[in-house]
Amino acid sequence: MPELTFRNAEEKDVPLILEFIKKLADYEHRLDEVIATEEALKYWIFDKNQAEVIFALEDGKEIGFAFFFLSFSTYIANVNMHLEDLFIDPEYRGKGYGKALLRELAKIVKERGYGRFEWTCLEWNEPSKEFYRSIGAEEKDWDVFHFTGKSLDDFVNED
Repeated sequence: MPELTFRNAEEKDVPLILEFIKKLADYEHRLDEVIATEEALKYWIFDKNQAEVIFALEDGKEIGFAFFFLSFSTYIANVNMHLEDLFIDPEYRGKGYGKALLRELAKIVKERGYGRFEWTCLEWNEPSKEFYRSIGAEEKDWDVFHFTGKSLDDFVNED
C-alpha cells in the first residue's frame, strides 16, 4: 500500500509550486490567467512570509499541494487559514489524498489556534463542492469580488 506523507515547501521548491499552480489553473480552464513567476512566488512566500505551501507525497513523490495564507475575521477576532489552492494530480485522485491534505491543514488550524479554516470554490465545480459537503464543510452565502490588473488600475485612478 502506498504511503502518503506531507512536507512544507522550501525555497528550492518554487518551480514545483508554480508547476502545481499551472496544473490547477489548467483544470479550472484558466491557464491563460496565470501570470505568476518563480521570482514573485519566492518573494511573497519565502522572503515576505505571506503564504505557505504544503505538499502531499505518495511514496516520496509530490502528487499534490495546498497553498494557504492568513486572513482575519472581525466577528471572531481571530485569524483564519484561507486555502487559496488545493490540487491533487488526477492519476492520484480517488485515494483519499485530498481529504487527508485538508485534514492536515485542519490540524495546523487547531495547533496554531486559528479561528477558522476557509476556502472558495468555483461555481461550476460541482465535483469539488460535493466532496467538500461530504466531509462536513459548511457552504456560506458569500460572493467573492475582486479587483486585479486593469480593473484595479482603473479604480485607483478614477476621477
